[in-house]
Amino acid sequence: MLQPKRVHPIEKLNLHPRNRHRTRYDFKLLINSSPDLAQYARLNPYGDESIDFHDPLAVKALNKALLKVYYDMDYWDIPLNYLCPPIPGRADYIHHIAGLLGDCNHGEIPSGPHIRCLDIGVGANCIYPVVGSKEYGWSFVGSDIDPVALTSAQKIVESNARLEQKVELRLQRNPDDIFKGVFKKDERFDLTLCNPPFHASPAEAQAGTLRKIHNLSSGKKIQPILNFSGQQSELWCEGGEVQFVQNMVRESKQFSRSVMWFSTLV
Repeated sequence: MLQPKRVHPIEKLNLHPRNRHRTRYDFKLLINSSPDLAQYARLNPYGDESIDFHDPLAVKALNKALLKVYYDMDYWDIPLNYLCPPIPGRADYIHHIAGLLGDCNHGEIPSGPHIRCLDIGVGANCIYPVVGSKEYGWSFVGSDIDPVALTSAQKIVESNARLEQKVELRLQRNPDDIFKGVFKKDERFDLTLCNPPFHASPAEAQAGTLRKIHNLSSGKKIQPILNFSGQQSELWCEGGEVQFVQNMVRESKQFSRSVMWFSTLV
């Protein structure tokens, strides 16, 4: 039995005004572009077309469709057990940091490949280069300590012509370093981005996963599955995000003349 249909706002006002995802997902448009999504689309208890966000394959299919429709991606995929990013939230970061660059440019957001960005922990999904290069034409260097993640990101780059001249990937060989070992001699960036490991331990990461599942399932007991999984380097590090960001701040002093803006999610 359907519950009373909810009245949704026309726009999601918590998202940035330039975010392409302020309105509800248009499943007809998404399925027309990516027919594979059709097998996962269904009516939720309120009669709204949606997907089962507990199903990792459904979440990935939705991401693929969003990236194809809104970001001109011919190919996007991630390996098993790697994080599947929430695209609207990742896009918000890009738009907010673009506004910061605009504030330093007489109110006009700079665009084009001459704006160089360094994505610390680019991940297997390569999402910030995908979004930033589409929205503003920026070029990116993406670093990561995980060779498997970089292999996945490289396949995304090589499979989409619009990324090949705008995205370069580099392995950070020392997991204790953030910027050191990634910068080349005399290299400069307009900004750095980072989505740091949030948790301080595997147990804390698991607890976070259970909270997400509880929120999505309205308290029903559901086992954690792959859409909330991730590799150690994606989910946790010693000291959690506080320690990671403190380390980033300390190390950034060595590159203070090489970057206009250092930034991170918290």
